[in-house]
Amino acid sequence: MSYIFDTLGNLAAQTALGTLTAGNFLMIAVACGFMYLAIAKQYEPLLLLPISFGMLLVNIYPPIMEEGGLLHYFYMLDEWTILPSLIFLGVGALTDFGPLIANPKSFLLGAAAQFGIFAAYILAMGFGFNDMAAAAIAIIGGADGPTSIFLAMKLGQTDIMGPIAVAAYSYMSLVPIIQPPIMKALTTEEERKIKMEQLRTVSKKERILFPVIVTILVCGLLPSTTPLVGMLMLGNLFRESGVVRQLTETASNALMYIVVILLGTSVGATTSAEAFLKWDTIKIVIIGFSAFCFGTAAGVIFGKIMCKLSGGKINPLIGSAGVSAVPMAARVAQKVGAEADPTNFLLMHAMGPNVAGVIGTAVVAGVFMAIFGI
Repeated sequence: MSYIFDTLGNLAAQTALGTLTAGNFLMIAVACGFMYLAIAKQYEPLLLLPISFGMLLVNIYPPIMEEGGLLHYFYMLDEWTILPSLIFLGVGALTDFGPLIANPKSFLLGAAAQFGIFAAYILAMGFGFNDMAAAAIAIIGGADGPTSIFLAMKLGQTDIMGPIAVAAYSYMSLVPIIQPPIMKALTTEEERKIKMEQLRTVSKKERILFPVIVTILVCGLLPSTTPLVGMLMLGNLFRESGVVRQLTETASNALMYIVVILLGTSVGATTSAEAFLKWDTIKIVIIGFSAFCFGTAAGVIFGKIMCKLSGGKINPLIGSAGVSAVPMAARVAQKVGAEADPTNFLLMHAMGPNVAGVIGTAVVAGVFMAIFGI
């Protein structure tokens, strides 16, 4: 009989329930909440679902992130900045740069939206973070998860990488909720109804030359951006060259989805209760949210300026798409514009600033690395 009780006791000791803390249970609840948003509300489920499940796994079984644990090796690919770069390869293969090429002024709107990053940098310094940590946190304002991970790793901020990545991806998922109130508050109904002229047709030669020229200019000026910008432009060159259809399909489909699984679960697994439930995490979430709001507002305000200068030909709403959440931010601009006038189609116009924002956020990351001599 004692053998049976000993055996049952040993089995009970091996279960996770006996070792979980109140913090673990709280993080499990948060993970379930994120899963609900991903499945029931469909807020960026491709990102939020693997992130939330990684969060669930690490808080049930923390050793899964220790050396020898499965997700530890996924996370090593983040540390080596391999996964963020491969994500950019897939994004480039998926993205049409035509609207940006057709309307180069979109670069200005994409640049304006980066104001949120610099505002957040100052705010983070005020919250007591050192300069490198402040830069890593501020990049959340670009609403670009891979770049946030890339910069945090390059600046050696591995201890806060989890909160940074989760905040960045969470705000990317919540773009449809966060942006519309800001966009409506800063624009009039007449401005939201502005219809823009149809974009010109972009030639194949322009489409092929664009990624090559951007790579030479950006990577030449800021070599540290090469892993991100280089992979983004390589993916787009695959797409536009028309001679490597198999590579384009692989980069934009199979490879992209594999990387999303590895990246999402490893990011989620950085949110163990011990690492995540800290006052610094709350500050990072607040600063990240402020950065995202500042970036959206700056894009819309600059859009209003361009609207005035163009004699009312530019709809200010497209400035909100200057954050890097592709193509969600452009879709939100389209939705808000359509609410004012159902016949107003802003999606392709908003894609220009949206793509410019991706490049802009990578450039800002490069600027920070150059400042700190990385």
